[in-house]
Amino acid sequence: MKKAKLFKSIALCLLSLAMLFSVTACSSTKKSSTEATDGTTLSGSTTESALLTAIKKKGYILIGSSNDAPFSYKNVETGKLEGVDIDILREICTRLGIPDIQMKVIDFSSLLVELNNSSIDMVVDAMYVKPDRLQIAAFSNKWYKEGEAVVIPANSAITSKDDLKGKSLGAQPGTTFFETAEKWKKDGKIGKLVSYDNQATLMTAVNTGLVDAVITDGIVAGYTLSQDSSLKLKLLTPYEAEASGQIGSAVRFTDKAFIEEVNKTLDAMKEDGTLMKILKNYSLSEDYFVSVADGKTVNVK
Repeated sequence: MKKAKLFKSIALCLLSLAMLFSVTACSSTKKSSTEATDGTTLSGSTTESALLTAIKKKGYILIGSSNDAPFSYKNVETGKLEGVDIDILREICTRLGIPDIQMKVIDFSSLLVELNNSSIDMVVDAMYVKPDRLQIAAFSNKWYKEGEAVVIPANSAITSKDDLKGKSLGAQPGTTFFETAEKWKKDGKIGKLVSYDNQATLMTAVNTGLVDAVITDGIVAGYTLSQDSSLKLKLLTPYEAEASGQIGSAVRFTDKAFIEEVNKTLDAMKEDGTLMKILKNYSLSEDYFVSVADGKTVNVK
């Protein structure tokens, strides 16, 4: 009987030790999950990226943009940043606790160069997520999609893409549309390709007859023509876009932890309807929406 009581006491002691070890192990595991890893820093009981911490510390995120409406631009009258990309980013910043957004104006073709030179935190300027760009920077999940348009004088005799043969066409270097124009030139579908540094000079060129037509972003073209009645221009129609693509933001490869924070927030905005509401504010239909599943970006580095 005494032996039985002894065995029972030993068993209870072993059970107590096992429970104590289990609690200690769980506590240790929980503690290790909050330890900082490469590219992250501790913030209370959760981790956040080093870039997010640095941005919060300085009080704003510095983005690069070529200053084109209606994507990411400064309103000359109010001095405020506006555009569909800005509105999406502003909501992301609010949810991530970033107080403000500031913008550095850079030629579109140099945006990723300046990003990797660390002169900006992020590129936010209707940039297509493309295989060649994924070799240069890390991209977020897709924000929305769109394609190109051809803009011609209101009294132009051009009625189809076939009519561009032998004609001069303007385009902005560094854009997908310039690459499309280069292909057309190589295939003999246009006569001459002329480069213009930004959207304003591009539209002025076709409006003043320096070129017969220009190829540019469809959303930009539609917005520009609706806002500026002095432009005697129109969109070529019917027209089926060849360079349709999906838009995202970009950061340096070393800041991929930050882009994951952006992605988590962006996907939540898609699911709760906030992103679609922003698109509708710019008269963009559900044709421009990219779902969470379809919008995943696979970064190569």
